[in-house]
Amino acid sequence: MNLKVALTQILPGKIPEENFEIAKTCAREAAQRNTDILLLPELWTVGYTSPDEYPSGREMWEKVALTQGDTGFVRYQELARESDIAIMLPYLERDGENFMDSAALIDRQGNAVLNYRKVHTVDKSWEIIFRAGEAFPVVELATKEGTVKVGCMICYDREFPEAARILMLNGAEIILIPNACGIDRNRLYQLQARGFENMLGVAMTNYPEPKNNGRSVAYNGMREKGNNDYDPTLALAGDEEGIFCADFDIDALRAYRAIEIWGDAYRKPRLYGKLIEDAPQEPFKRSNARR
Repeated sequence: MNLKVALTQILPGKIPEENFEIAKTCAREAAQRNTDILLLPELWTVGYTSPDEYPSGREMWEKVALTQGDTGFVRYQELARESDIAIMLPYLERDGENFMDSAALIDRQGNAVLNYRKVHTVDKSWEIIFRAGEAFPVVELATKEGTVKVGCMICYDREFPEAARILMLNGAEIILIPNACGIDRNRLYQLQARGFENMLGVAMTNYPEPKNNGRSVAYNGMREKGNNDYDPTLALAGDEEGIFCADFDIDALRAYRAIEIWGDAYRKPRLYGKLIEDAPQEPFKRSNARR
């Protein structure tokens, strides 16, 4: 079984309607390229803008936040169904008076099968307004060739190995990562490590220049014995706009996971109790940290 993910490294418009039209064009191109999943950048519906940066102001930013079932959300479901591809839609979500940095995975039948709320919000920035998520769900996504277990992280979640580890423990074979920040060498290696240590594929989409610096990337999460120069990179974009496809060999990944030593094969959880202690010491204490 193969899984093709389209890393949609594109600039947003100024309003959600423009962003939907851009996504529609990308979905049609991705469908022509036999893509299984269209992956959009973080907070795509508002182009990763803060309330104070939003062109129409904070009040309108709040008004364009979506709840599943809203017209603005349903049109992406219809787009997935019409295009016959799944769409990972990062969106500004509203739940009552709370706002979340979320991503919904919509399958090719138009069903929202997963909704992930960013757990690691950047609390030293304007993202402090978001209510942080509290779970790392994994779902079986049906494709034309079979099913694959998919999880999600959003941008800053990358910085925490616990997030990818829990997704692996929850069964994920692929992690989709909407992103909106500068990507340097450390962060590329970080993503490669998240895939390698958990024996799963990772696919990240970022905004291009001039908003961010692109470098959307995908790694297959594997290595080859006896080949110290093996490169797990499936796709690596530059800083320009484009749709960059990554082809994951899911059968090869599953065979690899069944025999190799990483992931959950030889862990010793009984020794890891300190990982769940909530007692930060200097120099890591932060007054604005929501733990």
